Amino acid sequence: MSYYEALGLTREPFSTSPDPAFFYHSSAHSTAIQRLEIAIRLKRGLSVILGDVGIGKTTMSRALLQIFANDEDYVFHIVLDPSYTSEFQFLTSLAKMFGIKPDTRSTLDYREEIQKYLFRKGVDEKKTVVLLIDECQKLSTPFLEILRTLLNYETNEYKLLQLVMVSQMELLPRIKKIKNFYDRISLKYIINPLDMEETKEMIEFRLAEAGLDPSRKIFTDEAIGRIFDYTQGYPRKTSIICHNALEALVMHDKSIVDSALVSRIIDREII
Repeated sequence: MSYYEALGLTREPFSTSPDPAFFYHSSAHSTAIQRLEIAIRLKRGLSVILGDVGIGKTTMSRALLQIFANDEDYVFHIVLDPSYTSEFQFLTSLAKMFGIKPDTRSTLDYREEIQKYLFRKGVDEKKTVVLLIDECQKLSTPFLEILRTLLNYETNEYKLLQLVMVSQMELLPRIKKIKNFYDRISLKYIINPLDMEETKEMIEFRLAEAGLDPSRKIFTDEAIGRIFDYTQGYPRKTSIICHNALEALVMHDKSIVDSALVSRIIDREII
């Protein structure tokens, strides 16, 4: 019997890939998405979303993209890993993403061409250009200065670039030291971990999305409580423990994840 047949599922429920279909809208994540959508639609400029590793920032970003997926008035660009070695490489990458092919190859030329692109899209074509950068803690000060310059491009009414920066918490003290950058933030939001009830809801939601019969219960409440005690509400860590628990059910021909099984898995994780 296959993994899916044994568990009564049609899809993997606890993958750590950022699939929006399995994105649980906790109170914090829902607030972040709603506020981002408002900031983008109002063309407010710079939004910064912060949170610890494994809090669900990347999956939230994919869910945000889905909101605008069928809206032709919005042009989304996304940078998943901003590990650039020079300012020139960063500008070159942005230009390529925007479909820009300047005649020459100087840093100044790329800046000017990007500016023209933003004015053409934002003013002539009436489009809203959104640049979402994940893992922004990897950006050093020179790259932040490039982004600050791009945020200077505006009409009398709105910013031509809607910049969404998604980062681990370590970015915050760094940008606070760059006053002329920090002052441009129109939305700053920190995503906190799930509480106990949300952890339970997330587990049940992901199982339901994976095809579990509503009448079937796989995790006991005590097991979920043990999972929460260990993960402290971090979605990625919760998903890993839950996946390992389901794997153990299949391997040992069991039907219920109880607290004893979770404890054994956690002990193995710690070792």
